[in-house]
Amino acid sequence: MGTIIIIAVLIVIVAAAVISSKKHFKGEGGCCGGGSDSVPSQDKKLTEPKIGEKHVYIEGMHCNNCKNSIENAINKYDGVACHVFLKKKMAVVEYSTEISDDKIRNAIEFIDFKVTKIETVND
Repeated sequence: MGTIIIIAVLIVIVAAAVISSKKHFKGEGGCCGGGSDSVPSQDKKLTEPKIGEKHVYIEGMHCNNCKNSIENAINKYDGVACHVFLKKKMAVVEYSTEISDDKIRNAIEFIDFKVTKIETVND
């Protein structure tokens, strides 16, 4: 009888974990320590005329907390505004002051995401 109860409890735990993981990988709900308490990103806009734009392709983002973390990491630089698109696994970095690919890559990888490619967009 005790074994049946233990097996039933384990089945419930595994089912809950599978459902939670499914939501996580769809980008729904909180992950990465996020949830409803995540710090919103700054909706930063450039104050000077834009001189360039880079598209940064990123692996490892799953939720709004991931998005906010990346935006906050890039937006801390003067003359730079970052907007992350979770479904495209991409960030658009606009700048009025030149910023190197290495600086962008280091800021994102410092917070444990993987930059797969950075493209400079010609207007």
